[in-house]
Amino acid sequence: MIRANQANWDARTPVHVASEFYGLDGSRTAEHWFAPFEWADLGELDGRDVLHLQCHLGTETAAFADRGAARTVGLDFSAAAVREARRLADEAGRDMEFVRADVHDAVSALGGRRFDVVYTGKGALCYLPDLAAWAGVVSELLRPGGTFYLVEFHPLLDALGPTPAPERQDLRLRHDYLGGRGSVRSDTPHTYTDGPPVRGATTSYEWRHGIGEVITAVTGAGLSVQLVRETELLPWKRFDAMVPTENGWWRLPPSEPFIPLLYALRAVKPHD
Repeated sequence: MIRANQANWDARTPVHVASEFYGLDGSRTAEHWFAPFEWADLGELDGRDVLHLQCHLGTETAAFADRGAARTVGLDFSAAAVREARRLADEAGRDMEFVRADVHDAVSALGGRRFDVVYTGKGALCYLPDLAAWAGVVSELLRPGGTFYLVEFHPLLDALGPTPAPERQDLRLRHDYLGGRGSVRSDTPHTYTDGPPVRGATTSYEWRHGIGEVITAVTGAGLSVQLVRETELLPWKRFDAMVPTENGWWRLPPSEPFIPLLYALRAVKPHD
């Protein structure tokens, strides 16, 4: 299933490069993909070594370099995505390194290097079958005193689905919130972007992970959780009823229930 996902993301890459969603023509900057609270939670990056796991095209990774990180590294299992990330960094004149490896092999792929900040999320955890193993990798990648920061789509968001109605789409619980029932298989030529259809490998697998499972995995790996934040914001329009916010992100209109769509978790690796 991991190999199928890798092939699927290789096939998705040219679709995403061509899409308006990612704005690689300059219509979107690296900052677009971050909520203001993320920078407040992360603090200053000047002089810090930052690793972005499951970075895809590096559109978010670039923001760390722009904010003064001493060293910025992105890691992804898609060879096609890593090639594009390197190309985009070179064209922009950004000093960033991109490594092709499965996240579970990140420690060896990075030669045992450790980082001050490890960042991941926004559609990353759903492709991981075993969060305990993943969290152990994250812990190994951090220096003592280093910060792990996860910003991920809320499991409630993934459990919701629109139900067609005469005048509007009502949101209902359509999918599992909690994990435990194995992978969810998808076979579609369409992705979350507006790009052309995917050609070739259209099958992918995802796993559900509740917030309790995430926190348990992170603390079980020896990290100390400092903050868990839930927010109604999303960086893209998931449902038709969503309205834009002042920073260009999206939320459900005031007439709808006030529910979390995204969450953040910050943890620190204790000093030895």
